[in-house]
Amino acid sequence: MRRNKILQLLSDNRSAERFFNVVDSGDDEVTVYLYDYIVADDYWGGISALTFARELAGITASVIRLRVDSPGGDVFAARAMEAAIRGHSAKVIAHVDGLAASAASFLIMAADEIEISEGGFVMIHKAWTALWGNADDLRAEADLLDKIDGTLVATYAKRTNQSDTDIAAWMKAETWFGGAEAVEKGFADRLASSGAKAQARASAWNLRAYSNAPKPAAKPVQNTPQEPVIEPAPAAPVVPDLSAMQRRLDLATRL
Repeated sequence: MRRNKILQLLSDNRSAERFFNVVDSGDDEVTVYLYDYIVADDYWGGISALTFARELAGITASVIRLRVDSPGGDVFAARAMEAAIRGHSAKVIAHVDGLAASAASFLIMAADEIEISEGGFVMIHKAWTALWGNADDLRAEADLLDKIDGTLVATYAKRTNQSDTDIAAWMKAETWFGGAEAVEKGFADRLASSGAKAQARASAWNLRAYSNAPKPAAKPVQNTPQEPVIEPAPAAPVVPDLSAMQRRLDLATRL
C-alpha cells in the first residue's frame, strides 16, 4: 500500500517554522503572509480556508500583497481561498517568496499579478487522496480525482495560455518550475530580485512527500580546522500519535 502523502507532508513539517499574518503596510496596502500549508481544519496546524477568508474579508485596503511560501495541502480548502481572493475588491499581487507548490500553485492563479523570486518555485501535480473502502469506493474516488485534475488543468491553462495537453503532462510528471521558467511558462508575470532569500525560504520545508522536489543546496565545507565539540546525547524523539489525524483524513480528497 502506498504511503499517505498528504499525511506525510503534514507530519514531516509539524515542527517547521510556519507563519500566517496580516500586516498593514501603509499607503492603502495590506500584506498577507501565507507561509504555511493549507488545510481543511486547522486544529492540527496549518491555515484553513475559513481563517484565511475571514482575515481577507476584514481587509479594506485597495492593494493586497499576498506573500506565499507554502508546500500545498487540501484541494478544496485552497479552492475556497482562491474564490475569496477572486471575490475581493482589492488588487491582489501574489509574491512567491519561496514555494507555491501543489494547492498553493493554483491559489496564486487568482491574483491580479504574480511575482516570483529568482530562487522560488511553482509546482503542479495530479491530485492525491486518502481513502479506505471497497472496490466501488475506490473507483468512485478515482473518478472524482480525474474531475479535480480536469478543473486544475482548466485553471492553469486559462492563466498561463498553455495548452491543456501540456498542463496535464506537467501535472502527471509533478513538474517544478524555477523562477525564470515559471515566468516563461506563464505561471508568474515577472521575477523579483530576492532570489537568495527565497531559495533559503523554499529549502525550509521538508518536501520528501513529493517525488521530484529540488534538493536543498549543500552546505559549504569548512576548511578551517575546528576543535572537536562533545555534544550531549540527544533526547529520544517524541513521536506524536497520528491516529486521530489519520481518522480526520479518511475519505477526504487532498492535493
